[in-house]
Amino acid sequence: MSNTPAAPLRIGLIGAGFMGSKHAEFIAANPDAVLAGVADPFNDTVAQEYGVPAYADHHELLAQPGLDGVIIVNPNKLHVGTALDCLNAGIPALLEKPVGSDYAETLRLLAAVEASDVPILVGHHRRHHPSVAAARDLVQEGGLGKLVAVSGLWFARKEDSYFDEGWHRQKGAGVMLINLVHDLDLLRYLVGEVATIQATLGHEARGLEVEDTASVIIRFENGVLGSFIASDAAASPWGWDQATEDYNSFPFLPDNASYFLSGSAGALSVPNLAHYSYAAGQDANWHNPMSKVYVEQGTGDSYTRQMAHFVDVVRGKAAPIVSVADAAQTLALIEAAREAGETGGTVTVSDYVARAAAAVTDSAVTW
Repeated sequence: MSNTPAAPLRIGLIGAGFMGSKHAEFIAANPDAVLAGVADPFNDTVAQEYGVPAYADHHELLAQPGLDGVIIVNPNKLHVGTALDCLNAGIPALLEKPVGSDYAETLRLLAAVEASDVPILVGHHRRHHPSVAAARDLVQEGGLGKLVAVSGLWFARKEDSYFDEGWHRQKGAGVMLINLVHDLDLLRYLVGEVATIQATLGHEARGLEVEDTASVIIRFENGVLGSFIASDAAASPWGWDQATEDYNSFPFLPDNASYFLSGSAGALSVPNLAHYSYAAGQDANWHNPMSKVYVEQGTGDSYTRQMAHFVDVVRGKAAPIVSVADAAQTLALIEAAREAGETGGTVTVSDYVARAAAAVTDSAVTW
């Protein structure tokens, strides 16, 4: 058996905006990968910075000999079509979230993935954070007793120039599809599938077509109740981005948290992993004091670990931790929340999924 190290994977980048430039950094920081080229019709800055070929059309990048994988970071409305092009070219892809601009179109991609042996990893990057694996283990092992309720928040005031990008102001963007999608995905991962959802949407802070604030109330299939509120127009130190070192462009506040889980025997905040519990033999009730210890977690940030996982996926050493089917379920949940916000009612997620799938089946759209 040869001990010769495998050659670094040649990874292409489709989309060279803010997140595209960040993914270029993650590729450069991984010894098992090298940036092979960048496709973006409007921006060749990243390609010039790394001294790699620039392409105006991603089909030209996909035709490059020896390309091992690609990272898709173009606008949401292009995700499904671009991922299908990667499948047709036989090239594994890391597809940034959301998996598509709407649930119905993801069914087209899901059908193609199921008929192919080419893997697609969807970039719900927070699942890769070491605190998430530790939190999920604690919950599943009964460390909080029977889980009862979860809550969370993500408040940040995005700079005005963020909305100079046209698609950030239009349907297919907004705080729900760009930010809350991460949070609902993690709640699914930590707690379980959602049965019903209610929502209230706000546009008042910015006055744009897309919502700037969203609040949801959730009932999970296992009976746990939850709530979450997100806003990209609210100045605060509270949220995932400030509580981790995933981005060096955001201030890091140690011991900050974004998610709060409570069970019959204890509580946990994430990502700081402060675990509150009662002493052995002590009755779990509000009159008794709780002790706080920090749950041990691994090292690294979400994106570095996601890149390492993508390398393993491309090399056939691992299955995607976030599949297209899994990510589509998160997108369906976001859309169910939007419907709830627009109608003022409660939406049963399984009913929404069935209606969306039936609408596609009954349509004249040819896949």
